[in-house]
Amino acid sequence: MFSKLLLKLALKKWKIGDYMVKFWDGDTYQNGSNPPKFTIKINRPLKLSDLKKDMSLTIAEAYMDEVIDIEGSMDEVARVLYLHTNYEDLHKHDNATPMQSSAKEKSNISSHYDLGNDFYSIWLDETWSYSCAYFKTPQDSLYQAQIQKLDHTLKKLDLKSGEKLLDIGCGWGWLSIRAAQTYGVNVTGVTISEEQYKAATQRVKEAKLEDKVSIKLLNYQDLDGKQYQFDKVVSVGMFEHVGKANIPLYFKKVKEVLKPGGMFLLHSIMCCFEGDTNAWIDKYIFPGGYLPSLREVISIMCESDFHLLTAESLRIHYAKTLDIWYENFNRNMDKIPQKYRDDKRFIRMWGLYLNSCASAFRVGSVDLFQLLLTNSVNNDLPLTKDYIYC
Repeated sequence: MFSKLLLKLALKKWKIGDYMVKFWDGDTYQNGSNPPKFTIKINRPLKLSDLKKDMSLTIAEAYMDEVIDIEGSMDEVARVLYLHTNYEDLHKHDNATPMQSSAKEKSNISSHYDLGNDFYSIWLDETWSYSCAYFKTPQDSLYQAQIQKLDHTLKKLDLKSGEKLLDIGCGWGWLSIRAAQTYGVNVTGVTISEEQYKAATQRVKEAKLEDKVSIKLLNYQDLDGKQYQFDKVVSVGMFEHVGKANIPLYFKKVKEVLKPGGMFLLHSIMCCFEGDTNAWIDKYIFPGGYLPSLREVISIMCESDFHLLTAESLRIHYAKTLDIWYENFNRNMDKIPQKYRDDKRFIRMWGLYLNSCASAFRVGSVDLFQLLLTNSVNNDLPLTKDYIYC
């Protein structure tokens, strides 16, 4: 057992934040002002196996296993964890990591996105959009905000009827369908999730758009410029799964299939600094994922001769999106498939994931950017971006 004395000595290093720790015997440790902004209740003495090198992994696993409970502001929990992160780790440049193979990427994606369409449909909106929504007012419904996100994204690409659009990581297909319906473009959507592929293909069929939209079970790594050429490319919420070592390959592949001067819209979560992926997220939620920094992405895209037109942060929009997902998840617990509902550890894990990620966006430890780029220089674009906001 890990003694209470040793825990208190460890807590003395955590000097930032107003928090309280309640031990299993009723004893307490407090830092900062009273009342605290959050309280961690430790329900039993800790074992050495409960403790991990990474603090976020220690806390998250302990929560999943009901060793601890968290009361109060999750935003403050996220802020304190972020501020206590070793800044040397935040700023370091890691040695090159092995590239993720196509097969490994597929396995990683399957572990998250192939949990079942019946699971995701319970807490997503009707479009099954599993990415940041776009709220024009605080009163917008999630469905309304997701439609607004799709329209805001597609407007940036200045699509013209008859153009060919590639949707990398097309999810359940709504953006591809919306693009074909609204702009008359020919869309190829690619995904490596079996569940998403089946649902997106069925949606295209139901919309009677088989002549305009083609969904393929295909990894971006396998895109061939000799077989495919597109006027525009869009990628929403997929770049986070590429992995640090594969970022140059990703831009190389986009460049290979995008016509010179063509526009590319990249919608992705990014961090403030380069560093390791959150250990808990990597182990339980998005294995193999990596959140690059904005400067990291800008540097690599420039090396591939992509030119930045606009960069827009949707950080607070993602926090609000996650808040609604978390509410939906809790409200519809009785509809979650039995195999997941009976797994208390899984339920606590997903609730923590949705709730803590909302807080991470609010405190600014992560951000969401839409980058609008061109493949090499294009001097024939509109002089202003008024067309996006009209």
